[in-house]
Amino acid sequence: MDNDAARVAASRVTLGDSRMPRRLVSSLPVVAFAISLVVPPLAGAQGYKQPPPPIAQILDQPATPIVSVSPDRTMLLMLERPGLPPIADVSAPEYRLAGLRFDPVSSGPSRENNYTGLRLMPVSGSDWRTVAMTLPAGASITNGQWGPGGRLYSFTVNTRTAITLWVADVATASARQVTARPLNGVLGSPCEWVTAARMACRFIPDGRGAMPAPSAVPSGPIEQEASSGRNERAATYQDLLKSPADERIFAHFASSQLALVSLDGKVTPLGAPEMVSRVDASPDGRYLLVAVIHPPFSYQVPLNYFPTRTEVRDLEGAVVRLVYDRPLVERVPWRGDATIPGPRAVSWRGDAPSTLVWTEALDNGDPEVKVPRRDRVSMLDAPFTGAPRTLLETEWRAGVIAFGSGTVAIAAESQPRERKTRQWVIDPGGVAAPRMLWERSTEDRYGDPGAFAMVRNANGRTVLFLSPDGASAYLTGNGAGAEGDQPFADRVDLATGRKTRLFQSAAPYYETTVAWLDAKGERLLTRRESRTEVPNYWSRDLVRKVAPRQLTKFADPAPQFAGVTSQLITYSRADGVKLSATIHLPAGYDKAKDGPLPFFLWAYPLEYRSREAASQVVGSPYRFVRPTGASHLFLLTQGYGVMDNPTMPIVGENGKEPNDTYVEQLVASAKAAVDTIVAMGVADRDRIGVGGHSYGAFMTANLLAHTRLFRAGIARSGAYNRTLTPFGFQGEDRTFWDAPELYNVMSPFNNAHKIKDPILLIHGMADDNTGTYPIQSERMYAALKGNGATVRYVQLPAEAHGYRARESVGHTVAEMAAWLDKYVKPKGKKVSAD
Repeated sequence: MDNDAARVAASRVTLGDSRMPRRLVSSLPVVAFAISLVVPPLAGAQGYKQPPPPIAQILDQPATPIVSVSPDRTMLLMLERPGLPPIADVSAPEYRLAGLRFDPVSSGPSRENNYTGLRLMPVSGSDWRTVAMTLPAGASITNGQWGPGGRLYSFTVNTRTAITLWVADVATASARQVTARPLNGVLGSPCEWVTAARMACRFIPDGRGAMPAPSAVPSGPIEQEASSGRNERAATYQDLLKSPADERIFAHFASSQLALVSLDGKVTPLGAPEMVSRVDASPDGRYLLVAVIHPPFSYQVPLNYFPTRTEVRDLEGAVVRLVYDRPLVERVPWRGDATIPGPRAVSWRGDAPSTLVWTEALDNGDPEVKVPRRDRVSMLDAPFTGAPRTLLETEWRAGVIAFGSGTVAIAAESQPRERKTRQWVIDPGGVAAPRMLWERSTEDRYGDPGAFAMVRNANGRTVLFLSPDGASAYLTGNGAGAEGDQPFADRVDLATGRKTRLFQSAAPYYETTVAWLDAKGERLLTRRESRTEVPNYWSRDLVRKVAPRQLTKFADPAPQFAGVTSQLITYSRADGVKLSATIHLPAGYDKAKDGPLPFFLWAYPLEYRSREAASQVVGSPYRFVRPTGASHLFLLTQGYGVMDNPTMPIVGENGKEPNDTYVEQLVASAKAAVDTIVAMGVADRDRIGVGGHSYGAFMTANLLAHTRLFRAGIARSGAYNRTLTPFGFQGEDRTFWDAPELYNVMSPFNNAHKIKDPILLIHGMADDNTGTYPIQSERMYAALKGNGATVRYVQLPAEAHGYRARESVGHTVAEMAAWLDKYVKPKGKKVSAD
């Protein structure tokens, strides 16, 4: 065990039988960490509960694999996924610094998705071949990426103590370790392909030594000061640096040795160790685009706003050009149309050998400044000695450019606050004038033309998918409409904007495009499902029109749900806004025989700028419904009907902001939902509960405060006191000082005395989401208890905003079922409103 690992192991503290999560606080003496404390268990600690059958059996199943297509479109790679991790893994020691959470033993992320195995199959069809490899016990696979051309697939193997680089050979279906030297994944995926024969990787520096020891005695107070007179607003970020000791520990673990790695295992260091946050090779493999974080750090914002130097370097490590040395940004962009000053989104053109492209605000990032053009997009070719040339300037805020060839690219600009976007066909060569393809509302799902399809070229770079003659591009979209989503694939003529429909999902299926399987746009990889058919991958020939060919045969992960019936419904609220939801009924339910059911609504409000957009149908009647994680759908096994995602639009029109009438619109939507399921004869009006996660939890508490529509509520990981998010929240960009009455009215904490129906609060004790500090639920519980409410507060050790551990997920579902069984399911008239 190295010094870092020994120090971390010594820092574990046992409280009774609970392995408690905590931030590894650098300001405490080291000796204190080394003492194993014996204290009584925490008040209220009862151990993890198991949910009722058959929920536990479903939770224990491995996750369904996912499929990736090789860059040359000839091979399919299946990535096998594990089931839910144990709480021992989720609660393992971690640092929470600078907006990151990382494992100090392995020097990698402490919370990431991983895989357990790989399988390969030609797109043309045959049997799947398991990729042969011998992994260390307990190891997992992460950071997978295809090499240029698709002959190789690289990935990292994570053990408890190290991360190492491996590569799989497609031809032999075997994988091996490239080098045993430990990688540093603290600041992201540690390796990137440079050419088909070598990669650029970030390693733990030789001789890094032990992490800086925290001082046993404070050296002085921690001081911060603001004197610029500017409005330096920032969101309520979590996991920030808090002291000079934190800064030293962050710099220790963030520092890495950049090196080139050949596939024979040779490692060639490039320069000295530094805090490299990004490495990206030019498409021709001659240069590296490198971003390096450096002091001064901040206690107000996470590392993505720290000073960052972006450079072009050659393969010897020498700096060819400094692109930009961005200073510390503590005046975080505010409002949807704001951005940071200076060059941003610096990247390589995927279709060119070595050309940089970046965007820079012409209004210093401030949307209140009146200027004819907001952004400028610039390019600079190798050898990067001349002045950059302007590719285009945009009236609105510029987005990512999809390059397809030397004469064709797609550029986007947007006004996020107004929900508007434009897309243009531009000529990177500067000969042809830009041509607008469309201007539209981003809220209009029915009119959405889809997203432009992207593919990987011979250099492994993502580029715009063009027809062989370069005259057309391809689009894929949800195909939203009054009958629900019907995903599609189109070809669009870039000169005229005329679209040709190549494929569209049709009843009784819901089928989405995953990838294009040939250069002519004639074959598709799709993922198809229906109400009764498990989602699987299929190959479609759009020219021959033959029956699609099934490529995977995944089993039903929850056959206990086979008898559940689902229906996409539409209805209206009192002001005429149209709403939609999916109704799920338990297996074997017979309305005539069984009568109205106890029901549970699970929702999440969204803001809109028009009632037309708010009225559009969301969802599809042809989805294969199965629960994952701590899903509310598990309640279907316990005799409840579920109204899933009843739309709760908050509309702002005629100069008003959506939240000006938040409570009134929320109540109107909820009343319409309840009236609808009661009128359908499937729900008992006196036995209906409501719940939601995050902003849905905020909604739940507000509905219980302002209505008596529901018999009980379940609020998970919410924010209830908006004065604790004073610079805005969700889609609201007015500050508390701009609109104090709005914050007061919308905060269920301020209306806790009005909540008369039982409410269950659940919160991850390590919540990392902006705005939803665990103290939100802690203070809400105190307010409710202090006002005589019926309330239960469950804290999940080590869990972040979403719950991951098998024990935590099972406990959450058990709590939800028990709460509803106690307060919603029993028959009897609901207490009337006061």
